[in-house]
Amino acid sequence: MADLEQRIAQGRGDVTADIVLRGGRLLDLITGDLLEGDVAICGDTIVGTLDSYDGAEVIDVTGLILVPGFIDTHLHIESSLVTPFEFDRCVTPRGVTTAICDPHEIANVIGGKGILYFQEASRHTLMDIKVQLSSCVPSTHMETAGAELPAADLEALMGHPSGLGLAEFMNYPGVIHRDPGCMEKLALFEGGHIDGHCPLLSGRDLNAYVAAGIRTEHEATSPEEALEKLRKGMRVLIREGSVSKDMHALRPLLDDRTSPYMCLCTDDRNPLDIGEYGHLDYMIREMIRLGTSPLAAYRAATLSAAEAFGLKDRGMIAPGKRADIVAVDSLEGCNAQLVLAGGVQVSDAAFAARGFVEPVGRGSVIAPRLSGANFRTTGNRVDTDVIGIREGQILTDHLHEDIPIEDGDKRPDAARDLVRIAVVERHGKNGNIACGFVRGFGLKAGAIASTVCHDHHNIACVGMDYDDMALAANRLGEVEGGFVVAQGGKVLAELALPVAGLMSLEPFEVVRDKLVNLREAAKSLGVTLEEPFLQLAFLALPVIPALKITDRGMVDVVTFEIIS
Repeated sequence: MADLEQRIAQGRGDVTADIVLRGGRLLDLITGDLLEGDVAICGDTIVGTLDSYDGAEVIDVTGLILVPGFIDTHLHIESSLVTPFEFDRCVTPRGVTTAICDPHEIANVIGGKGILYFQEASRHTLMDIKVQLSSCVPSTHMETAGAELPAADLEALMGHPSGLGLAEFMNYPGVIHRDPGCMEKLALFEGGHIDGHCPLLSGRDLNAYVAAGIRTEHEATSPEEALEKLRKGMRVLIREGSVSKDMHALRPLLDDRTSPYMCLCTDDRNPLDIGEYGHLDYMIREMIRLGTSPLAAYRAATLSAAEAFGLKDRGMIAPGKRADIVAVDSLEGCNAQLVLAGGVQVSDAAFAARGFVEPVGRGSVIAPRLSGANFRTTGNRVDTDVIGIREGQILTDHLHEDIPIEDGDKRPDAARDLVRIAVVERHGKNGNIACGFVRGFGLKAGAIASTVCHDHHNIACVGMDYDDMALAANRLGEVEGGFVVAQGGKVLAELALPVAGLMSLEPFEVVRDKLVNLREAAKSLGVTLEEPFLQLAFLALPVIPALKITDRGMVDVVTFEIIS
């Protein structure tokens, strides 16, 4: 009651506000107008706008525009390659004050312990991390993950203050064909928030999927696909990650009419891309540059996101809302000059004052010791299934190429850009090794290996030389996971990710610099992809059409079966 009365008293001006932002203009997310007046804050709550206030602390924001804190509506913090604490330090100064995450990457390695780690971390970060409960661990029955999370395990994790609902339901065939395990999870969250994931789904199958109570969709890659999903009641999240880049395709659909039902997300974005381009701030800048109205862009990043996820306490700079505020140089520039997260001014001192949670998932790479012979591909027919990369998308093409059999092996062919790809089970369960071919890397020599391998996070490796592939994969076991580039029997570059084989223990600046070295090393092997490491990771995700590979073999995602 004391806090309630204090907020009312400060909002009325009967007592001095804790903080007053003075001199800036406020973006009205309802009309798009820029409004004059102070912003008064009591604790973590905005209590006054469009008036004059006295404050115990007055912050001069003259010449700046005040907008609500940005909300990333779907991401996997693990894909930033740093811990939640370093992710907080990396993107909160850019204006991202709420992150709605799905920790299914770490959950696929160590199960519920990984989700508990994120839940506890959310109590200490400056940004407000909302931790959805992972719906598909593993994503399908066609891979070997480190853990499984049935409905009973999810129920035990419910009720945490950071929780909003059930994270992306990737097993869309399991939904529309009423798989019993899927039905249990959907029933557990019925009436609550359930995130979607249904690439290219349409017609009656989409109707069935949405009828399950699934509310959002971030996998739309064309305006036509997104529009059908909007018309069937889904909130469409425009995604721009390090690999999945859908913003330019979907931006024409975002306008003042549709923006109440569209949001922004990054899904998977690493510190190198954040450093070079930005995060949600980059998306806002780029969309406005391409012709989107500032109202639509900022509304999608704030108010619409809050409404889509039932976060009634944020999304506007208005009395009663959480004091998540970004002071930008201009609407077009979207360069944050000051950020408040829950009323706390984001600064080095504020980051230093946070609590801490010990990392989990150490020693998680338990893979067989490999030799070059493990990467031979046997077969009795030259017709070969080949994964075709689409740069900037996680969709792939299902190609067919004739590859001759020489000495019982189908060899990689640099002239045709036919590169060996392999997935090695690394959770200590069965030691599976599956090999195939991929086109699109441009690799001419050496090998690249990674334990960031969606969503099972086994070892994924591509190469032209089998011995280099073995060297790179074995090195991952020695450094507890990460990325390795090798050539000629030597490691050219590496990044250790010892937290479940997914996250570094180093500051994000160090990770960013090592990613630069890895990118240059990959280019020295002939790689033409801008982001080869995360592109590699998605080649193992068997819920994204059309052809993928797991430790159990090549997967035809369209028919949802392993190719014999």
